[in-house]
Amino acid sequence: MIDSNSTRRIGRTTAWIAGVLLALSSAAFATEQAQERREGRDAKQDAKQQARQNKAQCKQTDGKSNAECRQDKRDTKQEGRQEKRDIKHN
Repeated sequence: MIDSNSTRRIGRTTAWIAGVLLALSSAAFATEQAQERREGRDAKQDAKQQARQNKAQCKQTDGKSNAECRQDKRDTKQEGRQEKRDIKHN
């Protein structure tokens, strides 16, 4: 016959091990998500900065109208948003 104290001890140990494994896997997933968010945010910020520089350069050297430069800036920012989505969903 199996001792009931031994059975309880094995059950508690098994539950504890399962809990530890679950906690570790959750922490790893959260860290990975945070890294993806950070990379996406950096990509978007880089695109915004690049758009500002492109617009300033456009106004000075390309001889385009303000509306054309503004559209170039929008396009650059949209590319940055798409890059962020790619990072987030891959």
